[in-house]
Amino acid sequence: MQGAAVEDVQSRLLQLGYTIDADEVADKRFGTTTEQAVGTFRLDSGLAAGYAVDIPCWSALVDASYKLGDRTLYLRMPNFHGADVKALQRALNVLGFACGEDDGYFGPHTEAALQQFQENVGLFADGMAFQDTYAYINRLHHVWEGKPSVTEAESRIGFARAANVLERFQIAVIGEDPIARSVASRMWNIATATTDSSGMMLCDSEVPTDVDLVLEIASDELPADAAPRATIALAECHNLAQRIRTANVAAQQKPARIRIELTGMTRYNGTFTASDAQTLAVRLLDGVCDALAD
Repeated sequence: MQGAAVEDVQSRLLQLGYTIDADEVADKRFGTTTEQAVGTFRLDSGLAAGYAVDIPCWSALVDASYKLGDRTLYLRMPNFHGADVKALQRALNVLGFACGEDDGYFGPHTEAALQQFQENVGLFADGMAFQDTYAYINRLHHVWEGKPSVTEAESRIGFARAANVLERFQIAVIGEDPIARSVASRMWNIATATTDSSGMMLCDSEVPTDVDLVLEIASDELPADAAPRATIALAECHNLAQRIRTANVAAQQKPARIRIELTGMTRYNGTFTASDAQTLAVRLLDGVCDALAD
């Protein structure tokens, strides 16, 4: 095999530090050393052993070839993914803007952390990584480069684990008031964006009987004369996943029905924004997925 396609593969492998014979590179020929480099790359990338540049191998090779600043990154579906996203996540984590595990997927956590970073350095906080954002990150490379990622104390589940949970469990979400419904709908949107096979569903008061968990989101406290029930006050909670896990396991009737109160975190006076709703939705979805992951 010989030609431009081979040259592209060789160029990417050489960029990543793999060794290929100079004659093969000059001839754009898929020879023995190119084959060996592909085989090593496949093993390094967790792919099945072999020497073919099939679709999974090519996709992994393209992902690994991206360098920070090669392209504009922002939240979209499907998520941007690659070595450049992973480098951005590592930089944000080390610089104190936690986006969870640096898994190479530009999801809602990465967008939120990027917005916080942009605001912190005086840029327009749009959550889009343009050249102006890269300029600031590169200016700080001596602070973050080569350092391990540091995430927040409250865990943030990785993309793959979240998708796995959402595909395995049926989770009903109810919003009791306009603000709670906004948060609930955003949870559903993010879950659906995470995987096409998401089992999360938006419900009114009626909930299907075959679900695994019901989350009731409310902006106000439970009335004083209401019967006691599993309730989590989000403003006072710093270990959401553990609280949800405990309430789910302790439930005497299945599916467990857990009330999430946003008391003290929401206002009807115009100060509660779409960004606030998105932040709460990300945190809640994260907590649910983490709670059900084990």
